[in-house]
Amino acid sequence: MNKIIDAHIHLDQYSDDEIEKFFLDGNSIDKVISVSMNLQSCKRNLELSFRDSRILPAFGYHPEQALPTGRELADLLEWMEKHRNTMVAVGEVGLPFYRRKKDKQGEFPLQQYIELLETFVIHAKRWGKPIILHAVYDDASIVCGLLEKHSIVKAHFHWFKGDAKTLRRIAENGYYISITPDIVYEKEIQSMVSDFPLGQLMVETDGPWPFEGPFQGIKTHPNMIHASIKIIAQIKNLPEPDVYRRLYINTLKFYSLAF
Repeated sequence: MNKIIDAHIHLDQYSDDEIEKFFLDGNSIDKVISVSMNLQSCKRNLELSFRDSRILPAFGYHPEQALPTGRELADLLEWMEKHRNTMVAVGEVGLPFYRRKKDKQGEFPLQQYIELLETFVIHAKRWGKPIILHAVYDDASIVCGLLEKHSIVKAHFHWFKGDAKTLRRIAENGYYISITPDIVYEKEIQSMVSDFPLGQLMVETDGPWPFEGPFQGIKTHPNMIHASIKIIAQIKNLPEPDVYRRLYINTLKFYSLAF
C-alpha cells in the first residue's frame, strides 16, 4: 500500500483511543507531524511521541490565541530548549489572521504577534529546525519577509491560502506548502496546486479540523490524505503511485527523516 505522512495534525487533541485506532485503521500511515498549540500541548505531543515512533512532535505557540505572558513565553522557550533534540520542527507558529478579523476594537496588537513570531524564527534557526507556519492571505508576505530577514531555508506554510504573487515568492524561496482534504472540493486550492512545484508539496489533514464535501460529518482522519493525493495526481497529470512517492519523499526530505 502507498505510504503517507500527515505533515500537519493536532494529534494531541484526539483521545488515546482515537489515536490508537488511527494506526490500526490506516496501515498506510507511516508518520505524522503533530504540531503544538502551547506548552501543555507540547508536553502531550512529547508524551505521544514516546509511545509511538511514528508520531513526530513539533513544539510552538499557535497564533490564533491570546499572546502569551512574558513568563509563559519564557517557560515555553526554556522547555523547547530542553527538548530541542526531540522535536522535528518549531510549530505551529505564525500570525493571527482569523483572530484579527474578529477584532472589533481596531487596536489589535499585530506588531506584538510579529515580534513573537520573530522570536520563534530566531530560535528555529539557532536550533537548526524547520519552522511550521500558520500564515495566510496578507499575513503570508509579512512572514516571508521575516524568513528572508533571517535567511531561513526550511519553512512549511501549512494549509496555505493567498495570492499568486506570494505563492511564487514561497516557491522561489524553496519553501514548502501542504494541502488538506479541501482540495477535493475547493477550486481555489486545486488551482494553487496546479501552479506550485510538486517537489515542494506535502499533504496534511490539520485534524481534528472538520472538512466539508464528501467528508461532511466525518471525524478527520489521516486516511483522508488518499483522496487528496488522487486529486493532486489528476491536476499534475501524473500516475498516482508517482505522486504518492514524490510527496512522501518531499516530507522525509523537508523534515530530515530517514528513508
